[in-house]
Order: sequence, then C-alpha cells, then structure tokens
Amino acid sequence: MAVTNAYAVSHAGGRLAPTTIERRELRPDDIRIDIAYAGICHSDIHQAKGEWAGAFFPMVPGHEIAGTVSAVGAAVTKYQVGDRVGVGCMVNSCGECEYCRAGTEQFCVKGNVQTYNAVDYDGTHTYGGYSQQVVVKEAFVCRIPDGIGLDVAAPLLCAGITTYSPLHHWGVGPGKKVAVVGLGGLGHMGVKIAVALGAEVTVLSQSLKKQEDGLRLGAKDYYATGDESTFETLAGRFDVILNTVAAPLPIDSYLSLLRVGGAMVNVGAPPEAMSYNAFSLLGGNKVLAGSMIGGIAETQQMLDFCAEHGVGAEIEVIGADEINAAYDRVENSDVRYRFVIDVSTIAA
Repeated sequence: MAVTNAYAVSHAGGRLAPTTIERRELRPDDIRIDIAYAGICHSDIHQAKGEWAGAFFPMVPGHEIAGTVSAVGAAVTKYQVGDRVGVGCMVNSCGECEYCRAGTEQFCVKGNVQTYNAVDYDGTHTYGGYSQQVVVKEAFVCRIPDGIGLDVAAPLLCAGITTYSPLHHWGVGPGKKVAVVGLGGLGHMGVKIAVALGAEVTVLSQSLKKQEDGLRLGAKDYYATGDESTFETLAGRFDVILNTVAAPLPIDSYLSLLRVGGAMVNVGAPPEAMSYNAFSLLGGNKVLAGSMIGGIAETQQMLDFCAEHGVGAEIEVIGADEINAAYDRVENSDVRYRFVIDVSTIAA
C-alpha cells in the first residue's frame, strides 16, 4: 500500500479536513495518477452530508479527476508515464455483461463501482479525487487531449459527459432547437456542448440574472420561467429539452414546449417525485427520458470533441483549505460554474 495525502469527511455532515489514505499497489492492469485538479460536483456534497443511502466514512469525495500518469502496471498498453489522463464517476465494472460489452459500463448488471463511497469487488472501499494520487484500472481511465487544460478538463469527467451523452443520444446537431433548463454546473456545460454540436440553444432559468452569461456561452435566447408568458411564447418550439436542475418542475408545462416527437431529458436528480399528465406525451408522440453519465468510450469521445471545439468548464480554482467554504457557496448557488481544487495544495 502507498500512503497519500487527502481531504476527507469523518462523519455525515462534517467538515472536510486533511488526512492520509492508502492506495493499493499497482496490479498488472493498473495505472497510478498524480492528480493535478479535482472538480467539486454537487453530488459530492450530497454524499458528504449522508443524504444519499449507503454512505460510509471517512469519505474522500471527488469524481472529476485530471492529472498525469506516474506509474503503470506490467500489462498496461494504452498509457505511459507522463500521459495526461482523467477519471470520472466509475473505476470498475464486471466487464462481462451485455452492457459492459456494449461500452455502457454505467449500466453494469453487477453494478458499476463508483470512484468514491463505494465497495469494489474485492471488498475494499473506494476513495476519490480530493487526494494527491489515485490508482485505477487502465480500462476506466480516459486520455485528456493536449488541446485542453487539465483544470478546465476535470469537470468534463462528470458534468461534461452527463450533458454530452443525452445530447449525443438524441441527435442534437445543426437544425435542432435545444432548451437547457438551469444554468449551473451541468447547465453551462449543456449550453456549451449543444452550441458546439451546431444546435440553436435557449436557456430556461428561474430569472434573468445569468442572462449575460448564457448569451456569452453561445445561447441564442434566454427566458425566465418565472414569467408566466414564457411557456405560451415558446410552445412547440424545441426538439430537445435538457433538464439539469435538481428540483421538481411542472413537467406538463415543459412538455408543452416540445415539438412533435421531441424529448425532454432529465439529468438532474431532485429528491421529490414529479408527476405528469399522460396526454402531455400522447398528444405529440413526445418522450420523457432520463440519462446517467456515459460509458468510458463515450467519455473519451466527449473529451476529444471538447478539445477539438475548444470547450472546457467555466471554473474557479481553489486551494484545499477552501473546500468547506466552496461547499457552502455551491449550496447557495454562488459559483460560476464549477469549483476545481488545485490538488498541489493538499497536505496532511
């Protein structure tokens, strides 16, 4: 085992503090990564607070990891020391079920192993990217192209793939009209990627306070959903609605904005149930769907696409001693649009 410095939370709702953790010795198919940057995802906060089932402590969050390879196992063929790489939400799966064979490891029948707060198949607990090093199976590592900085690439390993995958799946491209609901950590990536795909993008937000940002990121229009006239004005306009918010919405109102055959895709995860009227779907062959991250191959495709089109996250880089304050700011929607930890500041 190798000891590395990290930041961990010792109990549900506690504050993160410096500590040390052990990483396994390299197996033949492992690579060791010296982490440069780790993004802060809102799900990190939910899990650190114990708001999702199955939390164990101490917990080292972080599944938006970017760094460089510092060592490789004897059987590794894809990477070598010095390569720029990233790790997202998964670090293992069975590799044998129909979904793993299809490259959609997130749907592994046995259950994919999450990057942190999970139990790997050998019974060990996983620890995330708020640490100086991580050891990961080669098959769950992606290459970060030279055309994108490691700092702005880190959030792509979650926020990027979470929005790219449904946009790609539902055929977003030139001639398509897309609405992105919410302009936060996920929403701002949804806007950037949809624009890069060639779509005409509209932001739907509670208010107009981020309108200038939305237009700067490439959106053509920006509407406040708090204005009662918005839904009448935009009725039947969109091919795809990407819902990134983690709060319940009036689904019927949003479905009314879809064209015939359009799809509303949810990537936000509100804790409350949402309901809808069946006729809101039946009347226009509409689809209400969900999407969860993407497989490793699609994540690599997303990184290559973002590098080619100059797409990276809008970030605020912080030191490790600012993590707790950053958590508070995320909960107060006081970030534009992703905090990224400079891991060189982590020390025990």
